[in-house]
Amino acid sequence: MTNLYLAIPCYNEEEVLRDSAAKLLRKYETMMTEHKITFDSKIVFIDDGSRDRTWQIIEELHRENPVFQGIKLTRNRGHQNALLCGLMTLKDKADAVISIDADLQDDIEVFDEMVAKFEDGCDVVYGVRSKRETDTFFKRFTAETFYKILNRMGAKVIFNHADFRLMSRRALEAFSLYKETNIFLRGMVPLIGYKSDIVTYERSERLAGESKYPLKKMLALAWEGITSLSIQPIRIITWAGLVIFLISLVMIIYSLISYFVGAAVSGWASTLCSIWALGGLQLLAIGIIGEYIGKIYLEAKRRPRFIVETYLGDGDNK
Repeated sequence: MTNLYLAIPCYNEEEVLRDSAAKLLRKYETMMTEHKITFDSKIVFIDDGSRDRTWQIIEELHRENPVFQGIKLTRNRGHQNALLCGLMTLKDKADAVISIDADLQDDIEVFDEMVAKFEDGCDVVYGVRSKRETDTFFKRFTAETFYKILNRMGAKVIFNHADFRLMSRRALEAFSLYKETNIFLRGMVPLIGYKSDIVTYERSERLAGESKYPLKKMLALAWEGITSLSIQPIRIITWAGLVIFLISLVMIIYSLISYFVGAAVSGWASTLCSIWALGGLQLLAIGIIGEYIGKIYLEAKRRPRFIVETYLGDGDNK
């Protein structure tokens, strides 16, 4: 049997937390009864500096049933760092860890299949959405574009996979060797290289509360993924610079020929367009290069990615 832990990042999830905990407990009890996971398997919530009663509810759940445990961060560090905290804290306690969001839009019924694939020798099992019928057209279009752009930019990610996955202890140990500050988990985990597989599922709608990834955060996450895992944007700048340089050579030759044959020289419109185009390209190039320099600056500081304030583990019932 597998000693299975769940790592569940939470930020202002008081509206859904108790309902999610009840569903997870029923699923765990069923899997324990069927001898698929051990009786000391745990469900661990990671509070990412919530401003509501999320941590108080986690403490109450822990007092009511020791299967529930909690990790409280000192302040809000973002979904990716909160999830990383859970994975790194639990890697020495479990045979395998499944990460899932607190709203349980991802299907907990595929836990069985994930564990079965783990016991068959897979170190990473990705949860992949089979379809996006519950999404709006805009959400579906932007999400699919997000994955395509990431892969085109060199960040190899699993299509339609977010952060719902199982990782073995061996995979987590290997992942702990990745020390960078700027993290994009769904792009970093495939870099481990151990045997992996997928399970497909249909994602349900969120029952309550608000999505923690509106368009603004999705765009920020996409940019983080691209700049953390790929230098393709800088290469695009290099090629754009080369193309513009070649065009400028052609324009110089054209201008010289026009001058010597007495033809009219191009007017102010073309001159101004060229100035604006080159100026905009230069600012864009400086911005992208600056983004990479900023990331180097943050990496060089070696600041902690998270700090745990409280861990409600075994023997902490009050």
